[in-house]
Amino acid sequence: MMQDKNPVSIHDVAISSRVRLARNLEAYPFTTRMTGSQSSEILQKVRNALFSSVQADTAFTYLEMNSISPLDRQLLVEKHLISPEFANGEFSRAAIISKDEKVCIMVNEEDHLRLQCIIPGMHLDEAWKVCNDLDTKLDEKLGFAFDKTYGYLTCCPTNIGTGIRASVMLHLPALSMTGYIKNVLETCSKIGVAVRGAYGENSEASGNMFQISNQATLGQTEEEIIAGINNITTQISEQERVLRDELYKQNPMRFEDRVFRSLGLLQNARIISSEESLKLLSDVRLGAIMGLVQGIDLKKLNDLMIMIQPAYLQKVSGGQLRPEDRDQRRAELLRRMLKGSLQ
Repeated sequence: MMQDKNPVSIHDVAISSRVRLARNLEAYPFTTRMTGSQSSEILQKVRNALFSSVQADTAFTYLEMNSISPLDRQLLVEKHLISPEFANGEFSRAAIISKDEKVCIMVNEEDHLRLQCIIPGMHLDEAWKVCNDLDTKLDEKLGFAFDKTYGYLTCCPTNIGTGIRASVMLHLPALSMTGYIKNVLETCSKIGVAVRGAYGENSEASGNMFQISNQATLGQTEEEIIAGINNITTQISEQERVLRDELYKQNPMRFEDRVFRSLGLLQNARIISSEESLKLLSDVRLGAIMGLVQGIDLKKLNDLMIMIQPAYLQKVSGGQLRPEDRDQRRAELLRRMLKGSLQ
């Protein structure tokens, strides 16, 4: 029998909220035209501008991409702190990351600066405030490229204007199971909202995780764009809640069987891939939200979706692992983390 809803179900659908701003220094050409020496100058200017403020050196960590290992770069990608393209870029580039990992500034990505803030749950307004405050402070010291007619000037025309990308990561297992996710994708496409996988453009929606974001950055204010994404993600979240309740009512035993089969596999598997792990964790997360699975909070399940990734497993193991060894370590991690969960 289904138990009372989990008290943390306020974040049942929304995993995280992210706001990202694209900015360029007015005194330098775009990254597609700049020289290697100019990229190094930009790094130094941004670093000086940020770390000249009081206590910035204790609040942020500065990481030059060429000075850290490919494994460490991939780990930052898995944590959604940097993009895959940035991890493998050619120019001098750096990530400036807050100690709590909510804020990251990518220097010399597609644009000179990508300012982003990621906050767990449905908190786009809060993420926007953090980015906006940081943007204002850096603009005063660096001078961003801005046109009175077009707004902020960016390397890619799709980012011109506000330069903002507002996105919410949603967990949508019921919409996926019923096939209604197709309707969501079609509707979003018609209204200019992008739907991507967990790692952005060209990535798979593994574990039923979907990233919902704005496409247009010109013609609306930042606040209007934020409000639009808040509105569409709230509607999608409500559809997900209605469908998962309906699925349970239609066949409680089949619903519970799916959840507990997945939990049993995660608690007992000796070898498991990241793809299978995400699929099973999605089922268990759905069961936890519905109050079927006790003793596993949503934060642990959200964290596990990062911890089972290849770079994370290799980092905690102290070095490179063969794919088959990663599958064994992943199974060990899942058994340990999910041991003793009540059913």
